[in-house]
Amino acid sequence: MLFFKLFYKLINISSWFIFIASALLIISSSLFIYLIEPETFGNAFNGFWWVMTTVTTVGYGDYYPTTAMGKIFAIFLYIIGIGLISIVISKVVDSIFVYKRKREEGKLKYQGMNHFVIIDWSRNANLAIQEILNSDSAVEIVLIASLEKTPLSHERVHYVQGNPIHKEILDQANLAKARAIFIFSNELTEYGNFIRDTSYVDGKTLLIAIAIQHNFQHIHTVVEVKERENIQNFVHVNVDEFILSSEMVSQLAVRSAFSPGASKIVSQLLSTQYGDDLYEIKPRLHWHTYRDAFEELLREGATLIAEGQHLNINRRLDETIAADASLFVICDKQTYQKLKNQ
Repeated sequence: MLFFKLFYKLINISSWFIFIASALLIISSSLFIYLIEPETFGNAFNGFWWVMTTVTTVGYGDYYPTTAMGKIFAIFLYIIGIGLISIVISKVVDSIFVYKRKREEGKLKYQGMNHFVIIDWSRNANLAIQEILNSDSAVEIVLIASLEKTPLSHERVHYVQGNPIHKEILDQANLAKARAIFIFSNELTEYGNFIRDTSYVDGKTLLIAIAIQHNFQHIHTVVEVKERENIQNFVHVNVDEFILSSEMVSQLAVRSAFSPGASKIVSQLLSTQYGDDLYEIKPRLHWHTYRDAFEELLREGATLIAEGQHLNINRRLDETIAADASLFVICDKQTYQKLKNQ
């Protein structure tokens, strides 16, 4: 009964105390058994080997005490050492489960950097996450939502549970060191109610954007809005790009009707999973005009189609390229990797 009470008290002692006590027990026992029987063990490391095989109940039998004093000490190690190491192992296993549970529930702070932050869970957010994961095999994502557990289990997707209008939640996502942030519209409240009025949905998005601008103005921000008319409400908020999902779907449907096959081309350019894709490259020093860039890229298997937001490259071939210009090309992934390395 006394042993069980002692064992129960040991379980509730601080983990650090248990780990330090276990380490001291192993080191002192290794030295002590060697001092008791130097002929049997030869050196302190063999004593350490015997202690470890004893307390972990492996017991290879290659070393064992032969004197009465050594056997008495071994009995002590059986009683104290095995129980103590068992507690250490149980605490390690418990820590793994606690870490896993906290990660699933979004209770852990993200420590990485140059990551993407996705705010609010929706079908579009899920598609964006899948596209990011497929576009870069190394990039990591932090998802902020109010769900009880992460909706997506992936080693490169870190979940943070909470309301993104609060700075502590944004800090938990390490937003200060993020590469970009995406704010997606969400018609569901944290209580599971559906919001039908798009003004309320975009209003919720606006609150999040204001919170981000107030604390992290330098982050590239992309916002999804339900209605184009609501964009004017973001005029005082630092938003780099807006996405009108419903409008894009409608426009693509009409374009497909007038030009069959157009939707397949656009879908291919929007996704990295099929065929050629759209990539951004920087100007090379020896390019003076867009014609220089266009012709050289064409020989290397890429087609220059835009500079920034401007798609009129074919009418600007003889214009000078600015040093900070953002050039967009269409090519396959292998060609893009070669272009990046030049």
